[in-house]
Amino acid sequence: MVNICVFASSSNNLDEHFYKDAAELGKLLGQNGMNIVYGGSRLGMMYACASQVKANGGKIIGIMPQRLYDMGYGNNEDCDEFILTAGMRERKAKMDEMSEGIIALAGGFGTLEELSEMIVQKQLGYNKKPIVFLNTNGYYNNLIKFFDDVIKYNFAKNGTQELYYIAQTPEDCVKYIKEYNYNSLSYTGKF
Repeated sequence: MVNICVFASSSNNLDEHFYKDAAELGKLLGQNGMNIVYGGSRLGMMYACASQVKANGGKIIGIMPQRLYDMGYGNNEDCDEFILTAGMRERKAKMDEMSEGIIALAGGFGTLEELSEMIVQKQLGYNKKPIVFLNTNGYYNNLIKFFDDVIKYNFAKNGTQELYYIAQTPEDCVKYIKEYNYNSLSYTGKF
């Protein structure tokens, strides 16, 4: 089984199409022999995805900082494996360690921070994992434009776009992950 880390919003107050895509992604991950590594709660898009992974044959690996667990957000009942960490930094490191690929669904500042760190990790050669944005209803269009400007104005090298993939549908995400060649990355990691 392949473990896929999913970064996503924990909000329960989003438009329904975001939860629909999250659930569809979870269904497809489970049906394709993939587990989910996620934030460990029953909240938002992250749980919409995780619950469908489990309902379709995959496992749920929840990773949560002790503080959030103490606040009552833990979902250790549904998780096949539930790991508590000292803080958010340790949580990200554990999620990275336990996954073979990354998918970012729509999310807020936490998702952006997690995703940015994974791109930098790949840029510096710490991993060659696939990093995928699920661009539900064009949610990431402005961020992608910003990334293009980062490259255009030489804050990052041309070719940095090879570090991540923009998917428009859950099916596209899973197809990309399944076909990803860990040895094919031509980006040199040089600044």
